[in-house]
Amino acid sequence: MPNIDNSLAFLFPGQGSQSIGMLADLAAAHPVVGETFAEASEVLGFDLWRLVQEGPEEELNQTINTQPAMLAAGVATWRIWCKATERRPAWMAGHSLGEYSALVAAGALGFADAVKLVALRGRLMQEAVPPDDGAMAAILGLDDPQVVAACKEASMQDSVVTPANFNAPGQVVIAGASQAVERAIAAAKALGAKRAVLLPVSVPSHCALMAPAAEKFAAVLSETPFDSPRDRIGVVHNVDVAMHPSPEVIRAVLAQQISHPVRWSETIRFLSDQGVRRFVECGPGKVLAGLNKRIVSGEATLAVADQDSLNKALESIR
Repeated sequence: MPNIDNSLAFLFPGQGSQSIGMLADLAAAHPVVGETFAEASEVLGFDLWRLVQEGPEEELNQTINTQPAMLAAGVATWRIWCKATERRPAWMAGHSLGEYSALVAAGALGFADAVKLVALRGRLMQEAVPPDDGAMAAILGLDDPQVVAACKEASMQDSVVTPANFNAPGQVVIAGASQAVERAIAAAKALGAKRAVLLPVSVPSHCALMAPAAEKFAAVLSETPFDSPRDRIGVVHNVDVAMHPSPEVIRAVLAQQISHPVRWSETIRFLSDQGVRRFVECGPGKVLAGLNKRIVSGEATLAVADQDSLNKALESIR
């Protein structure tokens, strides 16, 4: 029987953590990695593992491919963990796309259904805004109200920019119409931002430009089977920093997430307030572990991305 640890939370990364060759070390030691990617490949109709291992990088970084690749990576890493120990986290959260990995791990969404959803999510997001019409930028060194003010100053009636990811104190990503994002960059620099730079992304996620994609996606979500998270696991959602046992509400917040900001700083502080003292980033990269250091203090965050880091994480819970 699983041993639920109320002081343990698993975090699943989203876009931006992908890289060519990711999980190769784990795949060599754990057949479940190849099996998980084979499941995803069967749904998608192409060899996802080959793309992840061989590239080309430009193709992997297209959101329609990144989303199923990161989903499969997070789920594969979770499956390795479950084979290695009976210790389970009482809490889960995922950054944007990572929320789907969290829901699969919590038993609220089937993996094959999740692959279909994120592949469609990526396509709808890609199609929602013509190339070059939207943009995203990282704003470093300002507090959240200052970033909100810069976005308001830069927005016009037909050219709007808003915060997209509240990643950590002093680190906010903005998204919107390309010209509005450029104006917001200038406004942020005028307010004293340490850095304000465009991001190399293919879609302006988590802003009003994604509303058409969110509406179309909601229709598909309504036909997708969901369950309540099992084993008393609390999945904290991006949109409202809340847990929802109702499948109907889960569908609603997933649809909203596409066009609403990711409230990541609040999510991590909420988990800390619930007594979480150890976080495990489940999947490639160490992006979320880095953010955690800026959000909370005293809580340990381990990133499981290869065999060595897996061993260290397992040792930390013994």
